[in-house]
Amino acid sequence: MSDELYDPGLQPERTELAWRRTALSIAVGSVVAMRLLPAALGSGWWILPGIVGVIFSAVLWGWSRRRYERVSFATVTARDHTIVPDGALLLTLAVFVGLVGALGILVLVALPLT
Repeated sequence: MSDELYDPGLQPERTELAWRRTALSIAVGSVVAMRLLPAALGSGWWILPGIVGVIFSAVLWGWSRRRYERVSFATVTARDHTIVPDGALLLTLAVFVGLVGALGILVLVALPLT
């Protein structure tokens, strides 16, 4: 790839901003869950999924930031345009979302309707 046509900062920055929005969305959903689940399901223990979600969103945000810094350093400073981040961040997000979905299905099936 020609250096004249390559802008080293924009693509990694857009990707990092997308990960930041994803982490923020998880945090907001988790805070809403902490507010609504205990009241809807009748137990204070239902605050725990929201707490786990807020912690996960903070980890996701930090992990994506480190990933951005690593890719940005490699492309701008080291001028290595071949670096490709691994899929661990995406896999972790997919597993988390799958577990949240499974918990939601379990709650719908296991709890009686009132």
